[in-house]
Amino acid sequence: MASIKAFFEKLQSSTSTSTEPQFGDKISLEKLEQLFPIRNLSEEIRQSFASENHVELINAGTTLFTADTPADCAIYLISGNIKLTDQNGRGYIIESGSDQAKFPICSGDKHTTTAVAQTALSILRVSLKIMSTRNRFQHKSLEIPDALKSNQLLALFADHFQNHEMEIPSLPEVAIKLRHAIQKDVDIKDAVKIIQLDPAISAKLIEVANCPLYLTVNPATNCLDAVNRIGLNATRNLVVAISLKQIFKTKSPHIKVRLEKLWKNSLYMSALCHVLATSCQQANPEDALLAGLVCDIGVIPFLSFVANLPDEFINEAEINQALPIVIGRIGATVLKEWQFADEFVDVALNSSNWYENGSKQLSLTDIVVLSRLHSLIGQKNNTELPAITAIPAASKLKGMALSPENTLAILHDAKNQINEALAIFSR
Repeated sequence: MASIKAFFEKLQSSTSTSTEPQFGDKISLEKLEQLFPIRNLSEEIRQSFASENHVELINAGTTLFTADTPADCAIYLISGNIKLTDQNGRGYIIESGSDQAKFPICSGDKHTTTAVAQTALSILRVSLKIMSTRNRFQHKSLEIPDALKSNQLLALFADHFQNHEMEIPSLPEVAIKLRHAIQKDVDIKDAVKIIQLDPAISAKLIEVANCPLYLTVNPATNCLDAVNRIGLNATRNLVVAISLKQIFKTKSPHIKVRLEKLWKNSLYMSALCHVLATSCQQANPEDALLAGLVCDIGVIPFLSFVANLPDEFINEAEINQALPIVIGRIGATVLKEWQFADEFVDVALNSSNWYENGSKQLSLTDIVVLSRLHSLIGQKNNTELPAITAIPAASKLKGMALSPENTLAILHDAKNQINEALAIFSR
């Protein structure tokens, strides 16, 4: 227990105010079990922390932190109401006991809002290190949580995966040839010859080059025009993206609906990521588009495995339980097999983790995390979501503003543009 106590002596951060902080009751174990991601720590660690640490009391009207200042701790709202306002003057209130209060009100290296106590508050400050959960997403084997040991589908698939029997879907031949050619510094005309081996991909590339994602005056009328407009490396990513639809297919009626929904969600994510990257100018838009499209690619080998099982083994509840466990690890395996760059592998591993913070600069993973959260805000069955300003990725985004719905304004305002682009990719 001494080592655990020492751990939390480091974990508990000092206050950022010049006056001596005032403390109230000890933080309860029941409250810790409600907080993300603290509730993922072992019960022994949570119990030790609850026995030693108290909530901090804040007077009404107090400014806890201001926008664009360094953050030295993560803060949870335990009681009271707090108002968060961004640099554009748009704000919202978080109430204790709400779903948003289950997440820290700040967790990045820099504050993206100004926080003012609307009432007397009690808060809990912990080290920003508590937000770093990267290692839990990078295990080498497919570990099954104790709570899911009875999940038959997950157990069967874990054995299948660990025995190196999992079938990796193949990229289309044109995508493979184009990648190899670009690695050898092929010129644009030779690249076009490869693309035109697949008339469907060639036609779709022209259509994409003329879609609202690209600000152009003169339309591309042939494949060479399209590649010249988009660029060679961007074309490589788009050819992969366009051709990926071929692997979202199955003969199983049980799995077909799921794969069709996954494809639509992946398209939506890719469009959001492209718009976000284009607007913030901190990442390559075509890389972001591809990252959004492959972020959940790990679902496909699992569903393909399930599709080949006898009908009596297919259990919808077990599929839903298993998917969050397999997506990251299997997605990373697929992308490594396809020889994708490490930054895309990291997207597969960590883009479902709101508190991913693997780099100080905005990464592809950050863009997918922000886009994923934007896509979920407002959906009926997704109430347990952090405020978008409270996640580390938001603190790296330059010029970020909130829409009235507390989503990213640049994505909210580009809704029509995104829908038009989706219509092209969906055909």
